[in-house]
Amino acid sequence: MEKLMQFVWQHRLGLIKDAATTRGLPLRVLDPGRLNTDAGPDFFNAALKIGDQTWHGNVEMHVRASDWHRHGHDSDRAYDSVVLHVVAVDDAEIRRPDGSAIPQAVMEIGSGARERYEAFGKGSDTGLPCAEGLRSIPSIYVSDWLTALAVERVFAKSERAAAIAEATGGNWEEAAYITFARALGFGLNSEPFELTARSLPLNILLKHRDNPLSVEAMVFGQAGLIPDPAIDEDPYVEALRQEYKFMAAKFSLRSPRPQWKMARTRPQNLPYRRLALLAKKVADGFGLMGDLAAAGGSAERVRDLLSVTPEGFWATHYTFAPSRVKAFPGVLGKSAVDSLIINVAVPLLHARAASRGDDSAMERALDLLCSLPPEENSVVRLFTEAGIPCRDAFASQALVELRREFCEKKKCIYCRFGRRLLSKSIAEAPAPSASTVSPLGPALPF
Repeated sequence: MEKLMQFVWQHRLGLIKDAATTRGLPLRVLDPGRLNTDAGPDFFNAALKIGDQTWHGNVEMHVRASDWHRHGHDSDRAYDSVVLHVVAVDDAEIRRPDGSAIPQAVMEIGSGARERYEAFGKGSDTGLPCAEGLRSIPSIYVSDWLTALAVERVFAKSERAAAIAEATGGNWEEAAYITFARALGFGLNSEPFELTARSLPLNILLKHRDNPLSVEAMVFGQAGLIPDPAIDEDPYVEALRQEYKFMAAKFSLRSPRPQWKMARTRPQNLPYRRLALLAKKVADGFGLMGDLAAAGGSAERVRDLLSVTPEGFWATHYTFAPSRVKAFPGVLGKSAVDSLIINVAVPLLHARAASRGDDSAMERALDLLCSLPPEENSVVRLFTEAGIPCRDAFASQALVELRREFCEKKKCIYCRFGRRLLSKSIAEAPAPSASTVSPLGPALPF
């Protein structure tokens, strides 16, 4: 409830001309102050006119006035500078250590706003507490918020790629190799894939790219997935084991023993063939960063770069276990390749362009995202069923960011959709009495 009160105060909602303190003094809020997210009063440096006197100081808020004592503010000198105490229930008079009363005002919030706020707070692991109101939000607000969310997500991934490049001495191919490996985990095994790649520098692999067995041995060995000897094992597995033993000694390699997630995973989603795909990409030369830059922002050309199919043993096996199948389909379907464009190509191109101050190339990276179809996942379905359109991967990435950073963290009050719906609930509430606090001035746009 206090967060809702802070929201109303901060954004000057619930406009009433004749506000007053609990002692009947006229109250006008000249400046609500700055929201404090740390210890201390809720708002710093507010400007208020109480009666004929102008005050500059801090504002504290509580559901009940008596919470001032329950929270120990009466013995905390940090609250001596409070010039207004805003409460929902006036059940006590608050005084400073010198005995002077702190001006107090009551903020009345309608039941509709409270109910919506409480629904936001409960959230849902599967649904949207705001679903019934999303269709009422004007399209301009929807597009603005989704654009901001998508750009924020691209920048976060871009900064991650840039950090890898910086950590490797500006080696963008190494950054591309680690980023590509991580993306092959497709969320479930992203961390183990990245850990494997970081433990096995690209330059070591490229020294042996003319020998696919050596590359595969190092990849699977560092991944900790080469099985112990078995009676009926394929000769390839024994060759892989011996080759890794030799390469590990040669380059002082030691597996980080990643914790792979295998339970309840379909065979085609197990990490084995995807590791083989990584090895195949390296054996082909791995100049991904340069190739992406040369693709000129063409989605089709980038798809070709990321569409790799393993050969040999991994053309007919999902794991190291014996298989009677003559051939399996490729590791990655079109949607999976598009996912790699989203999580590999776009961040890398954006990050390198940003490092060079090339705004045009940064925009082309975003345009590449806009040229892809929207992702097909539960998050996108959740929002589209609630009336939020999703026409391309730029929009679907925005929805994923919204779900991960706001819905799942129950930060609805900080979401532009949530704020607009909450503001609407407050605006539609019956006008409270004249004795309630009322920050004057225009409401902020959401």
